[in-house]
Amino acid sequence: MTPLLEAIGVSLVPRLKSLDLSCSGGELIALVGANGSGKTSLLRALARVPQAGGTVRIDGEEVDRAPEARRRALLALLPASREVAWPISVCDIIALGLPGGDRGQVERMISEFALGAVRDRAIGTLSTGERSRALLARAMVAASRLLLLDEPLANLDPYWTLRTLELLRSAAQGGAAVIIALHDLSQINAFDRLILLRDGTVAGDGPPDRMQPMLGALFGVEATVDGWRISRR
Repeated sequence: MTPLLEAIGVSLVPRLKSLDLSCSGGELIALVGANGSGKTSLLRALARVPQAGGTVRIDGEEVDRAPEARRRALLALLPASREVAWPISVCDIIALGLPGGDRGQVERMISEFALGAVRDRAIGTLSTGERSRALLARAMVAASRLLLLDEPLANLDPYWTLRTLELLRSAAQGGAAVIIALHDLSQINAFDRLILLRDGTVAGDGPPDRMQPMLGALFGVEATVDGWRISRR
């Protein structure tokens, strides 16, 4: 079966060395690694930012050859920064994620992310958590085949952490491939697959139960019955 995502020799100087990656529709994947390991660079390289090397195909279609409107159907990127320079409303910023003007999809995202009370407010006036939800809604509104999300769980309270994981799982069940950068090790079992990064290369790739022993060495921590602690070995 042809993978949904096929990335060959993707790289981004200086953090990400050349690597290959593939995944299928329906997969919910977490990129895990220490600060500076290359998680953000890998997401940006897959999204084909300027200077990204290699080739990325989605459903066999080369992303670099796709016009802008088509790219939004193929992939969406949620950047690490939650800052927005323009005084734009929540409703309008979600609509920016669409190749057309389907307001029905915008309304669905406003409902899914419980943003109705702030829909007409400038995004810069929102709390950090509200802004994170609005920007994630923008990334998801076009129902792209590949979702590339940089720390989508950051700044969210416990309810919205769990609810966001539900929404990401729903997107995967709808046939998308979802790849996120993750720091919260307590959430690793919500994912089908972990890709462990170290120094811009893949240090491990597999289901959470198989990758858990490697996480300790990667971060200098060890699992306990209560979660994780610093390893003293």
